[in-house]
Amino acid sequence: MNAKVALGSILSYIYNQIISDLPSRSLRMCYLRAYLGKSGENTSVQMGCKILNGKRIELGERNVINFGSLLDGRCYRITTGSDVSIGPEASILTLGHDPQSSEFSDRGGDVVIGNQVWIAYRAIILPGVTIGDGAVVGAGSVVTKDVEPYTIVAGNPARLVGKRTDQLNYKLHYQPWLI
Repeated sequence: MNAKVALGSILSYIYNQIISDLPSRSLRMCYLRAYLGKSGENTSVQMGCKILNGKRIELGERNVINFGSLLDGRCYRITTGSDVSIGPEASILTLGHDPQSSEFSDRGGDVVIGNQVWIAYRAIILPGVTIGDGAVVGAGSVVTKDVEPYTIVAGNPARLVGKRTDQLNYKLHYQPWLI
């Protein structure tokens, strides 16, 4: 293991085992501003979130990452736009395995999430997926392929269930004191 990988592992351990459970958003965000590739202004990461390889994760402005979520930046990037809401216990994965590989080889890809996207409770976003601006991913959904802008998807695998207006004008500002 080289020094860079060792340092990254130590930083992940410190965040995931100590910092993420501190009941102070200010302290968590202070650490994350140094640990993440980017943390946009007024972004909030709640208690209990797990982050793997923060340097590959870039969060836009005014994101809300709810409690218990997993952001997996081990080998590929996660990038979010502005005003993204990631629901409690959602998982965004960038790495998995090729089920057809006789060597159990890794398979993954970047995850790109547009502006004003809402990813609901316990949704799972799989590697290599792009979620377009204004899209909604329903609770418990498993997203296996790209989601078009301003669409609503749900289910396992996630399928189109509706359209969302493209006239969105909100800006998120959810920064609770203790969570």
